Amino acid sequence: MAEFLQEHWLDITTTLLGLVYILLEYKASIWLWLVGFVMQALDIVLYYNKGLYADCGMEFYYIAMTIYGFVMWKYFKGKSGEQKERPVTHFERRFIAPWTVATLILWGTMAWLLITYTDSNVPLADSFTTALSFVGIWALARKYLEQWLIWIAVDVVTCVLYIYKDIPFKASLYALYVIIAIFGYIRWKKLMLNGQKRTFAE
Repeated sequence: MAEFLQEHWLDITTTLLGLVYILLEYKASIWLWLVGFVMQALDIVLYYNKGLYADCGMEFYYIAMTIYGFVMWKYFKGKSGEQKERPVTHFERRFIAPWTVATLILWGTMAWLLITYTDSNVPLADSFTTALSFVGIWALARKYLEQWLIWIAVDVVTCVLYIYKDIPFKASLYALYVIIAIFGYIRWKKLMLNGQKRTFAE
């Protein structure tokens, strides 16, 4: 047992942090960014040791986005210029085409880099989840409802990938993520509609 825990302690720790993270995300709590910062720092070590180089590199972007997300949520100002809680809104249409193109380019580029310069045996899946996560974390920082749909796609593929790469606890976490993401989408949609009603009433 001790040997098992020693071998998987990073997996277990980041799994527990990840559970706290997504529950805070479900509640739309700003504290998710602090938990995310710690989790991602540990994930850098975990993914590097497991040969998931694209995921490892992605964590540096995640860390930067935790700072961005915290600022976007903490210091949001409404049309009146008064600071208030950032509302849940739809993914803006003007961003759909640019982010689609950027995601495809990132996916292709990272897949080529992994195939050419690393010993990764899962270059397409690893680079896919990494590329899609770029837009996912950005959409979360902007508090867009559709960020949940992006994460559902990422979580399904990641769960399968981590089972294959023998990261069992993390794989279980991502399976749970899928379920929570579905309920998170429903909850955030209600928050968005309630916010729109309050704005209309004002």
